[in-house]
Amino acid sequence: MQALVLGGCGFIGSHVVDALVAAGHKVVVLDRAMERYRAPLPGVEYVVGNFSDKMLLAELLAGKDVVFHLVSTTFPGTANLDPTADVTGNLVSTLALLETMTALGVSRLVYLSSGGTVYGRAPNYPIPEDFPLNPINSYGIVKVAIEHYLEMFRTMHGLLPIAIRAANPYGPRQGHIGVQGVVATFMRRLCDSQPLEIWGDGRVVRDYLYVGDLAALCLAAAESDHCGALNAGSGQGLSLLDLIALLSEISGQDIHPLFKHGRKVDVPYSVLDITRARKTLGWQPQTSFHHGLQNTWDWTQAERGGRGISEQM
Repeated sequence: MQALVLGGCGFIGSHVVDALVAAGHKVVVLDRAMERYRAPLPGVEYVVGNFSDKMLLAELLAGKDVVFHLVSTTFPGTANLDPTADVTGNLVSTLALLETMTALGVSRLVYLSSGGTVYGRAPNYPIPEDFPLNPINSYGIVKVAIEHYLEMFRTMHGLLPIAIRAANPYGPRQGHIGVQGVVATFMRRLCDSQPLEIWGDGRVVRDYLYVGDLAALCLAAAESDHCGALNAGSGQGLSLLDLIALLSEISGQDIHPLFKHGRKVDVPYSVLDITRARKTLGWQPQTSFHHGLQNTWDWTQAERGGRGISEQM
């Protein structure tokens, strides 16, 4: 299989590339910069550029069997600050991608949507894919709009898209900039002896998925003939207080978080029903949360320890 991975140097993208290479597929990566945490992989072609560049896309799409669209120019917690940029960078650029794929006869697309934002204020039980989509922030609104366009291109132009609605992925090679990825953010602060900050009372419940399991689902989706949406999560929820207790156990640190006022963009409960992925693709998460946290903590310590003290301050 000839694969083009848009955003293949990012956190999730790099693990999808790992899965593709391990399965023996040929991989071309397009990203704005090379990977931050490791050297390029042998046998993988890396191209530095923007996925909104239609001429570059047309060149890279030639002869490809599948496209993995893992690019997002915004984050859930900050997209509301500039909805116009969110629409321009993500929705408009994705439409250009779909038009180019259609023109070149490339039909298979795996799109990374968002299981944490497309459903909005969900009930206190695992959410199935047919639950009404009611996003409450710009990030989720744009993700839903893209999913609707995927269906339009499927109906009108024969596109074969699958949208992976990922919960809260975590694992090695996740950035620590503090705007997305609570596990990575908390671990970095622990390594730097900084206090952990919690928005609200810490009782919000989220579904956490180890990035290797998410990459395995993306690969299984690409190799299947399934179209439509698939939830990608663990099917179980943990509160931030639960997360901190586990981090305290793994790190050996006594953690006393700082509690801040809750945010309107944070829904109180978000856990995904992954029955469809199990039945359709035979996929289910292989990594327990405790084991995934331990792997991530070991990687974070090694990565932070390998940097100069001046870089950490």
